[in-house]
Amino acid sequence: MTNPPPVPGPVPRLIPKLVLAIGCAIALPAYTKIMARIGSGTPPAMAATAQQADLVVVSKPDRQMVLMRQGQILKRYPVTFGAHWQDGPKQVEGDERTPEGSYHIDWRNSQSMAHLSLHISYPDATDRARAAAAGHDPGGNIMIHGLPNGWGALGRLHRLWNWTDGCVAVTNAQMEEIWSLVPNGTRVVLSDAATDRVVAAHRPQP
Repeated sequence: MTNPPPVPGPVPRLIPKLVLAIGCAIALPAYTKIMARIGSGTPPAMAATAQQADLVVVSKPDRQMVLMRQGQILKRYPVTFGAHWQDGPKQVEGDERTPEGSYHIDWRNSQSMAHLSLHISYPDATDRARAAAAGHDPGGNIMIHGLPNGWGALGRLHRLWNWTDGCVAVTNAQMEEIWSLVPNGTRVVLSDAATDRVVAAHRPQP
C-alpha cells in the first residue's frame, strides 16, 4: 500500500509568499525610480484663452479643487493631500502638510516624477519670514500633479488615502485637463473652509 505524500506544514507553505513579498518590496521602489526618470511624455496643448481658468480654489476639508473663470465654476476635481493635511497649514520642511493662503502658479514641469506638475508659489515672503523667526526651513516644492509615473492605472483608487508630501494630487486624466486650463500666473487659493464658501467669496459682488 502506497503511503500518501506528506502534507506541507505551515512554514513551508509560507515560504513562497514570503519570497514574493520580499521581491515586491525590492522591485516596486526600483520600478518607481525608473519610471520617475522617464517623465510624463508630451504635455497637452493649452486650451484657448477664453476657456482658461483665472482662479484655482482648493478646499482642504472638502478635498476638492475648483477651476474658475470670471467668477464662474469651470471644473471640479476630488483631490488628495499629504498625510498630515488636517494639522493646519504647512510650516516646516517634511511636515506633510498642504499650505493655506493665496498663491499663484509660477512654473510648470512636463517631465516631473509625477504625471505633469504645476508649481504653487509657496513659500512666499510671509511664509519665509515666519519660518525664519521660528528657526526652521519652511519647505517648498508644492505642486498640483497627477500620479507618480508608472502608476497611472491606479486612477481614482489613489483617493483612498492621502499620500503626497503636501502637494495636491489628481488622476492623470484630470491632470492633463488641468494642465491645459491653468496657465502660469493663475491665482491659487488653498483654504481650510468649505468649497462653496470660498467660491462665494471670490465671485463678483452685485
